[in-house]
Amino acid sequence: MQLIDNEQVRNLGNLDLLARQVVEGFIIGLHKSPFHGFSVEFAEHRIYNPGESTKNIDWKVYARTDKLFTKRFEEETNLRCQIVIDRSSSMFFPEVSKQSDDYINKVRFSVLAAASLMNLLMKQRDAFGLSLFSDKLGQHTRPKSSTTHYRLLLTYLQQLIDNPTHDEGTNAAQALHQIADSIHRRSLVIIFSDMFETGDENEELFNALQHLKHAKHEVVLFHTVDKSKEIDFEFENRPYEFIDMESGDRVKLQPNQVKEYYVEQVAAYKEKLRLKCLQYKIDYVEADIHAGFRPILQQYLVKRSKMRT
Repeated sequence: MQLIDNEQVRNLGNLDLLARQVVEGFIIGLHKSPFHGFSVEFAEHRIYNPGESTKNIDWKVYARTDKLFTKRFEEETNLRCQIVIDRSSSMFFPEVSKQSDDYINKVRFSVLAAASLMNLLMKQRDAFGLSLFSDKLGQHTRPKSSTTHYRLLLTYLQQLIDNPTHDEGTNAAQALHQIADSIHRRSLVIIFSDMFETGDENEELFNALQHLKHAKHEVVLFHTVDKSKEIDFEFENRPYEFIDMESGDRVKLQPNQVKEYYVEQVAAYKEKLRLKCLQYKIDYVEADIHAGFRPILQQYLVKRSKMRT
């Protein structure tokens, strides 16, 4: 079967079909599932009673206190996954229309990748939920594993790409704090976002990512960008009017007037984001929408699968 890639998604009218083809195309080759449930979770220490098995004695605590304590664990079986998509106006860049040669943008990339992951999780009988945010947390469904739930979430994803927004800002930090507070059991949280915040909001965004990790969630960030335009600022050197898709602000200039400064600032922010993720033990995945969602998703899942063998 030919693997689906960006050039084959001009019509996203059947997300279920596309997601199934993606999953059947490359997951079948993995020897081991890239996702696993959290088999055990530490609950508490308790005093060791003579005669009990010694396998759960915490020897590090014994070395510090000279007292025997055992670890008590709670069994956890199925994985719970919360898929989080940034639906602010900047995620609809570049603008897509049926008359245009542009057919993939950041939100379409995120939607198809999310649908594919949900299809995979459903096949594994794992639970998955969906959260959409812009300047506030919008749609937020709790994880379930049923086919009915899967089809409901596909409907939300279809509505997202069918109804592009303009002049809708981003507050990723607030939304991620809310999500961290609302998930009461350890989960895998997968985020699709361009992570474009401004000024002091950057630190709050990093705090929100740390909040998710502090709550013991496993976090994966797909940093979703149009690399050529948003990172490398590759425009012809002619007059342009640049429009901020979230605020509506406009500025007229020639790219070479600002390119060096812009590229330097964006690269510094991107590196800071990458290092923060490394510090917080968050999986950071560079997701250039023009590199193809399939290779990016496949590369990450293969890497993850190998790490868990």
